[in-house]
Amino acid sequence: MSQYFYVHPDNPQARLITQAAAIIRNGGVVIYPTDSGYALGCQLENKSALDRVCRIRKIDDKHNFTLLCRDLSELSLYARVDNSAFRLLKNNTPGAYTFIFKGTKEVPRRLMNAKRKTIGIRVPDNKIALDLLEALGEPMMSTTLILPGNEVTESDPEEIRDKLEHVVDLIINGGYLGEQPTTVIDFSEDDPVIARRGAGDTTPFE
Repeated sequence: MSQYFYVHPDNPQARLITQAAAIIRNGGVVIYPTDSGYALGCQLENKSALDRVCRIRKIDDKHNFTLLCRDLSELSLYARVDNSAFRLLKNNTPGAYTFIFKGTKEVPRRLMNAKRKTIGIRVPDNKIALDLLEALGEPMMSTTLILPGNEVTESDPEEIRDKLEHVVDLIINGGYLGEQPTTVIDFSEDDPVIARRGAGDTTPFE
């Protein structure tokens, strides 16, 4: 049975955020709010936690996982980013975007797309998620919570509790959220390509 935290979306309780970060550090899988619905997260280096995430979502190694970062200072460690791409990111983060880049050797191989050697990078515009990353002190492995057979992101924390409280360690209730996933912009080749239209405005990248 998972823990269930009611966290204030504008003023997250520091005590609960600290507890949530400790659960992640101890190998836990958490469900937390973002600016585009709820997501599944776990520690970057933890293989067994990642395996659990894959089982919940029924995804394989072709899936593009995302590194959730608190700001762009962590970007160059994990992704190969040129100056023009960095400028675009700087102007559009935090926000409901996932950016695809070629990964660096700092990214665990199991997190990268096996064929393309790419990784998603994301800076969410959500106070709970950002405070959690601050408490964690490192990026978190993340994937949008879209359950098998569905096309929209899970948005109702009480429904999520009913479906998943036996397979995760923590659910953070940060209120009812929108159902749109992030907009995905692929920077892995020369020019940015809009790979998925979602909650983030695509205009700056067209």
